[in-house]
Amino acid sequence: MTPRRLIPLLLASLSLAACQARGPAQVAATGVAATDEDAAWYIGTMPDQPFEVPLVDRGRIDPKYRRQVVAYAGPEKPGTIVVDIDERLLYLVQDGGEAIRYGVGVGKLGFSWKGTATIGRKGVWPDWGPTRTMVGLNPDLPRSRKGGLDNPLGARALYLYQGGRDILFRIHGTNEPWSIGEQMSSGCVRMLNEDIVDLYGRVPVGTTVLVKRHGRYRV
Repeated sequence: MTPRRLIPLLLASLSLAACQARGPAQVAATGVAATDEDAAWYIGTMPDQPFEVPLVDRGRIDPKYRRQVVAYAGPEKPGTIVVDIDERLLYLVQDGGEAIRYGVGVGKLGFSWKGTATIGRKGVWPDWGPTRTMVGLNPDLPRSRKGGLDNPLGARALYLYQGGRDILFRIHGTNEPWSIGEQMSSGCVRMLNEDIVDLYGRVPVGTTVLVKRHGRYRV
């Protein structure tokens, strides 16, 4: 097993009552020397409730995937979220020909999708449960996990709906910051925890989300 996979698996084995265990956030916050490749990704924490948000060393992130304001010439209305699967980028369209751009991780080959959705609900440190497809591929997956530092959805989640129905895709945080810019998920859009907290605070329920591949979001 590679060091990169070690901390999430160790964290998954801990109960929420054991939050004082030295996961990546605790190592970064306390200044204890990191002996694992994962812990070296973290440089501190950001205040939040009921858990502090682990902060990633952005020097490890390709500059393309760091949160930034960029020029934006697309036709979408301000307030729209546009996810470019091919570029691994998410745009929150702003007034004045600009957008806030975030790096994301996307679905691995065969799991990504495109189309139009809306944010049907929002969650803070949300609970997680696998889809039927995920269980079919890995029957040993836990059937639920409470929100927390070890949770695959991270600090926030935006739940995507079509026609008033949850389509089981989310825009959410991650405890695997090295996956930003990669195709690793089961179809959801991953963001750094600090970035999903930022986006969460900017968008209401009902926000339009356009997910495009090959420059198109319509089938």
